[in-house]
Amino acid sequence: MIMTLVTVSLIAVYNVQLYNQQQKSVERGLNQTMFEKIDGMFEKPDGGFPKDSEFGRVRFMDSTVYTVLLDSDNSVTAVINHSSSDIEDNEIISVAEKIISSGESEKTGNLYYTNYSYKYNEGSYITIVDNTNTNRQLTSTLFASIIVLLLLEAAIFLISRRIAVWIAQPVAESFDKQKRFIADASHELKTPLAVIIASADALESNPSERKWLDNIKSESDRMNKLIADLLELAKSEEVNDTSQFAEGNLSKLVEKSALTFESVMFEKGVTLSDNIQDNIMFNMNEYKIQQLVTILLDNAVKHSEKGSGILVELKQDKDIILSVTNKGEGIPAGDEEKIFERFYRADESRNRNENRYGLGLAIAKNIVLSHNGTISAKSENGYTTFKAVFKVK
Repeated sequence: MIMTLVTVSLIAVYNVQLYNQQQKSVERGLNQTMFEKIDGMFEKPDGGFPKDSEFGRVRFMDSTVYTVLLDSDNSVTAVINHSSSDIEDNEIISVAEKIISSGESEKTGNLYYTNYSYKYNEGSYITIVDNTNTNRQLTSTLFASIIVLLLLEAAIFLISRRIAVWIAQPVAESFDKQKRFIADASHELKTPLAVIIASADALESNPSERKWLDNIKSESDRMNKLIADLLELAKSEEVNDTSQFAEGNLSKLVEKSALTFESVMFEKGVTLSDNIQDNIMFNMNEYKIQQLVTILLDNAVKHSEKGSGILVELKQDKDIILSVTNKGEGIPAGDEEKIFERFYRADESRNRNENRYGLGLAIAKNIVLSHNGTISAKSENGYTTFKAVFKVK
């Protein structure tokens, strides 16, 4: 709306200025031929031309001007063409006669459609300005302005629409993610609740059957883990909360977090190796970074082949780079970004059996974002690498 008003205002101002310029040109043409007849000769009333000047020598570059000389009875005696126009004298005489019959002493008129402007000095002369070129120029400029305005309006509409879509896209995506999150969470909670209710009913009918109690406990534990993960995810999304940040030794923290997985890896038949640069200092939330390393290592262990190894690397060049690499089940092609979405699971049945809900990597991504970093994943030649890059200010 504002751009439209500005555009209309600019075009209107331009056309008004052009009209005023043309009007002044016409008035100049009329005023510059106001002569008085003195001793049979014509001169300006202020004495600007000498008495012996020839009236027909006056020329005007910006208008087509005629002077029609009259006798005392207002009869036309001569037509002087000041602009070398091709219009016949008879036509000018006809115009002059209409002016005389009208009795008006002066008329400029609307320059968009008035063919002639004039000043009439009864018994002396009539100055006539032909507005044909002026009409044509003003009209063509007005039409061109309207076309330009329509084209600009179309361009503004298309650009505004694209900008509106671009601005609204993150909101729409966030809303869709929120709806999907609620649907997925409801689905995940509905299944264990159904098992608990069914087991409770069965236990009521058969109090001696312990398996119903086992089912209730198992599904309750599952719900408890899901709720804990949901709460953790909600806390991890507070990316602007730096109240718990402090300068710390990231190298020691990563090494300590990795060592806690040695027993888990031993049971899985997987070995751990590391390449950690010493004494990398980083402004961080230590609990969150430890959680990040735990999530990445837990994910690597679950997807590693028996007898393979997991490599943890930490180095600093311009940025700090933390990576975890394992050999085994890779990421399906095209899912490298999707795996960081909430409730995403490549293998639905397997993840459900292992009480995994697809929230770990979403939490890891939020932790990295809260530390001014980026995280990515890549599978190549049987190896999968998760890499977190932290920008150092």
